[in-house]
Amino acid sequence: MNVSKPAMPAPLLETRQLEVSIGGHLVCRDLNWRVVAGESWAVLGRNGAGKSTLLATLAGLRAQDQGRLNIAGLALPQAGRGAGARAMARVRGYLSQHQIDPFASTVMESVLVGRHPHLGRWDWESAADRQIAEAALNEVDLGGFAEREVQTLSGGERQRLAVAQLLAQQPQLFLLDEPLTHLDLSHQVAVMELFARRATAGAAVVAVLHDPGFAARYCRQALLLFGNGEWLAGPAAEVITAAHLGRLYGHPLRELGGDGQRWFVPA
Repeated sequence: MNVSKPAMPAPLLETRQLEVSIGGHLVCRDLNWRVVAGESWAVLGRNGAGKSTLLATLAGLRAQDQGRLNIAGLALPQAGRGAGARAMARVRGYLSQHQIDPFASTVMESVLVGRHPHLGRWDWESAADRQIAEAALNEVDLGGFAEREVQTLSGGERQRLAVAQLLAQQPQLFLLDEPLTHLDLSHQVAVMELFARRATAGAAVVAVLHDPGFAARYCRQALLLFGNGEWLAGPAAEVITAAHLGRLYGHPLRELGGDGQRWFVPA
């Protein structure tokens, strides 16, 4: 009697033999990696290792050097261009490390931009779209800011607005480049918890982080970039260790923990 094995879930993101470089610096070589719904990945590495470059490549904003890259079964960069761009934006959302506001707008106008992939070419935002935007603002503690001018926000408030815009977009795959930039500790925890909830609800999250303790606490998987093309990926409990992090950052670390929490300090 043949017993069939359960089918593996289709990946939302998959790379095969992926090679990425920038300015002569090799970010990764032969990256074979898959991200499926419900997973939460931390991307760790020292400054200049290429974490942001890799994330922008995964988002389809720059081309890889070699290898294949697929989002929800569609090859990039072609899937992120032309008529496929709107459909792709409904699948993957990208949070940039830097927020630029060349024109004046209100907080509500800015967060409603996240609804554009769900609208037709000549459609206006509906009452339902505004409700989604308002809920997103409430999630990032900006509930009373709808009519504020964006250019009057603090750095932390502007970062939370960027997160709210991404939540309003409602993608299946979240690509986050340093989502905790400019945030105080309470908002860092709140943002990590809200994306953990998204993963529990069935989305996939890939986040570039600097604190391995936050990565170990909120992400179930981790990808380490060693800065020379080498990488290591797998369950966070196996990948985020003092030995691996010491090699990653070029400084010995010691693990502290208790009650299921793991934190790392210089040894």
